Amino acid sequence: MRKETIRIPYPGSCISVNHYLVRGRRTFVRPEAKNFQQELGWMIKHLHIEDWKFPIEVKCSGYFKDERSACDLSNLSKCVLDAIQGVIGHNDKDFRWRDGNRVIGEKDPYLLITIQEANK
Repeated sequence: MRKETIRIPYPGSCISVNHYLVRGRRTFVRPEAKNFQQELGWMIKHLHIEDWKFPIEVKCSGYFKDERSACDLSNLSKCVLDAIQGVIGHNDKDFRWRDGNRVIGEKDPYLLITIQEANK
């Protein structure tokens, strides 16, 4: 079973699904969230996840400065899963999301994203 973990700086609440811009029936992603998705995409491109066995499991843990800046990790799922889908070209219906740990007290906030082949 393949498994990889990526550490990426946490840019703040701009990547939360609660902060996507909705106008009428269309949803727009903020530029900060697009930048995060591109950065994450480049970090996972070399893993060739498209060759893995699906479904895959994506677990996200967050390391935050304080309780005020700490988000609900489930709210990050759309942004993270869309970034992975954009890189590998595989529909995110075969991705399984799991919330990891929330740790408070980090000077430089970051996310640990673990991607692994799921047990069916």
